[in-house]
Amino acid sequence: MLLLALMWGLSIPITKLGLGTIPPMTFTALRFMVAVPLFMFLARKGLKLPREGVPSVVGLGVMGITLGNVAQSFGVQGTSASVGTILSATIPIFMVILAAIRFKQPVTWVHWCGLLAAFGGIALVAVGSGPGVDDMSRTTASGVAWMLVSAVGIAIYYIRSAELTNRYGLMPVAAWNMLAGLVTMLPLAAWEMTDHSIELTAPSVLAIVYLGVMVTVVGLILWLYLLKVVPARVAASVQYLQPVFGLSASAVLFGDLLGVMFAAGVALVLVGLVLAASGKRSKSEPVAG
Repeated sequence: MLLLALMWGLSIPITKLGLGTIPPMTFTALRFMVAVPLFMFLARKGLKLPREGVPSVVGLGVMGITLGNVAQSFGVQGTSASVGTILSATIPIFMVILAAIRFKQPVTWVHWCGLLAAFGGIALVAVGSGPGVDDMSRTTASGVAWMLVSAVGIAIYYIRSAELTNRYGLMPVAAWNMLAGLVTMLPLAAWEMTDHSIELTAPSVLAIVYLGVMVTVVGLILWLYLLKVVPARVAASVQYLQPVFGLSASAVLFGDLLGVMFAAGVALVLVGLVLAASGKRSKSEPVAG
């Protein structure tokens, strides 16, 4: 669990590092150009997918891989690494909201308190992040908006992927939706490259390989292993640890200025995350793995 929290917690600061010389859509495409062949190889014995499941899995890839990850790259480009890390930690909060809508689950007053605390924390984090010492550590309103779009897209992806995994199996759903996301992303990256310069530096290449291999492939495999050997709620506590590693890496790599308002916002987001994720899971809600 600590290893997974570290691997996933470093994803936003490392994405920030890669975006220094590669534009967002191209960077995301390169990440999945590394991840997809590797995952396809590992899943080669379990790729069979019924014909009726193809449209849903393709749609899942467009939503989660294309929209979710491209939006995240734009968001990371427009926020400091610290702000991006905290905003990405709101994904489970959006999952609570969307699951309540999708599965008609009641939202208790504890959940509402958690949601309000989290969104109040987001506002404090955005305001209290400071002007940034350079372009790499500056936070913009559009960057915050892109990160929230990404969080919603990825939350939808997680909920929908759990349903499809229960129906068609994990490996075919994961492999084919990754491929579908990459295919739809390639034209966007090609268009972007006509208007942006790309420089493959050692840090950017390392960032692409790390995100493709460690975060996307190894991270998924490790997450599925955790779901088998520990209770789901214990495994989910990884979400609470990710910001700790992400904020630490952001401070070291980019010298992010973390003021009192920022610290208060982080505390509110984490409290909101704990409250929003509390309570029993509905029997109608599917569980991945």
